[in-house]
Amino acid sequence: MRVSRLMLVTLRDDPAEAEIPSHKLLLRAGYIRRLGSGIYAYLPLLWRVLQKISAIVRQEMDATGALETLLPQLQPADLWQRSGRWAGYTAGEGIMFHLEDRQGRELGLGPTHEEVITALAADLLRSYRQLPVNLYQIQTKFRDEIRPRFGLMRGREFIMKDAYSFHADESSLRQTYAAMDGAYRRIFRRCGLKAVAVEADSGAIGGSASQEFMVTADAGEDLILTSADGRYAANQERAVSLPAAPVELPGGLRSGGSGEILPTPGQTTIEQLVDAHGFDASQLVKVLLLLARFEDGHRQPLLISLRGDQQLNEVKLANAVSARLAGSHGVLLGIDPLSSELVAELNRIGERAIDLSALPLGYLGPDLEDGVLTAARPSLVVDLRESRAGSAGAAALPQPPRPRLSTRFLRLTDPTAADLTAFVCGANQVDQHRIGAGWAGLGLRPEVVDLRAAQPGDRCLHDPSQTLAAARGIEVGHIFQLGRKYSDAMEARFTNEKGTEESLWMGCYGIGVSRLAQAAVEQNHDANGIRWPLAIAPFEVIVVSANAQDPQQVSLAEEIYNRLGSAGVDALLDDRDERAGVKFKDADLIGIPWRVVVGRGAAAGQVELVCRDDGQRRDLAVEAALEALLEVIPASRSGLERGVES
Repeated sequence: MRVSRLMLVTLRDDPAEAEIPSHKLLLRAGYIRRLGSGIYAYLPLLWRVLQKISAIVRQEMDATGALETLLPQLQPADLWQRSGRWAGYTAGEGIMFHLEDRQGRELGLGPTHEEVITALAADLLRSYRQLPVNLYQIQTKFRDEIRPRFGLMRGREFIMKDAYSFHADESSLRQTYAAMDGAYRRIFRRCGLKAVAVEADSGAIGGSASQEFMVTADAGEDLILTSADGRYAANQERAVSLPAAPVELPGGLRSGGSGEILPTPGQTTIEQLVDAHGFDASQLVKVLLLLARFEDGHRQPLLISLRGDQQLNEVKLANAVSARLAGSHGVLLGIDPLSSELVAELNRIGERAIDLSALPLGYLGPDLEDGVLTAARPSLVVDLRESRAGSAGAAALPQPPRPRLSTRFLRLTDPTAADLTAFVCGANQVDQHRIGAGWAGLGLRPEVVDLRAAQPGDRCLHDPSQTLAAARGIEVGHIFQLGRKYSDAMEARFTNEKGTEESLWMGCYGIGVSRLAQAAVEQNHDANGIRWPLAIAPFEVIVVSANAQDPQQVSLAEEIYNRLGSAGVDALLDDRDERAGVKFKDADLIGIPWRVVVGRGAAAGQVELVCRDDGQRRDLAVEAALEALLEVIPASRSGLERGVES
């Protein structure tokens, strides 16, 4: 390929829209162009990268016996309603693009394909003799991100490899899960990435176990916590640890009764209480007032208690609330702070009202009475859609369930708070706290649930002498043991060896192909531009003639370019009539791993060989330069050789 035919347009300055190095470099180097919020065109250079990544992925997946397929991007809503995820993906997280066709049927653009593949499995896999099966695809997915950012890292349209396996029993599922783990490690290693496998929360996909693969990078959106001995690594959403021991209250305040009233005017935060009274934050119990929203309209007030020096893990809380109430009220759509604004909105549209005067925010105790959630009353507002539906000739419109507010709190307490025998907490009166209170003294038996976020510096559970260290990570892969979640919901059954029917066991395995490409840039760049790993670089060698007006240089550059091509090397020839400095800057910016510079030594058959990764330069005879390149670059690029490392 010649640069003059590549449609290469590079930028000198960083685009204003770009926030992180990889996003800036992909735009500046002519790999992508933004068409709208979170929507990018993959230009020819990046498409070559994506094809090479996809080839590696295909080889490793095929080697495990997985079968490639292609599933529809447009998915009927009824499949998602059968699995119970339609409301969560549309009204809850709201990440699914959804629409109605001209017949009024609801459809969604697939952010994932569990429902589609399970429906196909239910139709095609009827006997244990057909199992196990692992199907995968590489195609575009869609997510209606609220705030797209970081280029391809968090876009609204992206390329993904997703695979789905089906099994007759859990043992078979675990074997495939382990095989996918090994394949993923080889894929990332072959792509030249430093990736770490971490325990992860299964999120909206669900399942009993899951593992993320993180590319370590300063710009990563996820916090990874790891032990120095390498035996533990987890996403902070999932991580567990031993918290520091609390500081006990002075002896006279350890009785753990109802506590003494302590005037605390204007002291509504942990920091203010600590500064004003000399408390240690671990001596306090902080109480969070939240509201959970469910698919059927149920609104559940939450009263969450944590030790004052701990932070709430919102994912753990959502999992705990879902486990207790989703069976009765459908999908958990979200959890919000119960602010004055939200209370006012609930009072406006709900069937129950909350007494704002009974909510001394900033002074709440774990014994806040359910009575602040007052009795039922008529709604103050007639829904506009109801009035339209009742008008003459108007068709009835679908209506979301009217919010219904529970009259009782769901009270959950983190172990760090539950283990305190005496503590400081709010007194449920403005400008007042209690000091020396205890759970029994307050008449409470806390329901204990792990809700705290593990922090860097915490002690490890597996070895308390080890502490957790933090790093930022970019998620590029995620594997799940789904169990029977989807097959039960969608009645995907097979006949076992005994002749009876049972639900299929399932696994799910995803890799963000376009995200992986940008993660490679985030992990491999310098002040001059991108440094692509050889296996996924758009070209392996760029040949540059320093002086496009020198016939000897141009002729030798053409000869080297042609010989590299004949040897199967993916080469690029910069044949532009530009200054040498411009060509060198562009070569560094676009990140081709090797550069052959044909300059003044052309007459003597000498060239300069430059390694983009370490900047090493060598003056060599043409034959020696070609020999050196063919030592590091496979001689044939008709197909990438499959990695053999385990």
